[in-house]
Amino acid sequence: MTLAKIRFLQRKLTEKYGEIGVVASRYVEAGLHVQLMHPTRYGPAHIIATGHGQRIVVEVVKDPGLVPAEVVKNLSEKARLLRARPVLVLYGHGPKLNDEVRGLIAELGVKVKQVLPSST
Repeated sequence: MTLAKIRFLQRKLTEKYGEIGVVASRYVEAGLHVQLMHPTRYGPAHIIATGHGQRIVVEVVKDPGLVPAEVVKNLSEKARLLRARPVLVLYGHGPKLNDEVRGLIAELGVKVKQVLPSST
């Protein structure tokens, strides 16, 4: 995919999906194919990224405060159903993890990333 097509797709994803689109656009830029808001019995999987021999399920948390343990458990179940690796994205400076949730993340094998909004 050319750089112009990638930038066009990034802008469209951001306009339509907001913060979830910003995170999805980073996976597009990395050369992965993304599918957004895929329905599962545990709620929609925000992003499914496939390519380069991997499949990733991404859940974006943007609300300030502590991340509930239920979010991590649901993400793990969605990843198990879709046979993918779970990734929890903390968008911005608001979401925080407490010790209980950190232990659950380590136990379930969930990867945590933080994405900060761009200044542009």
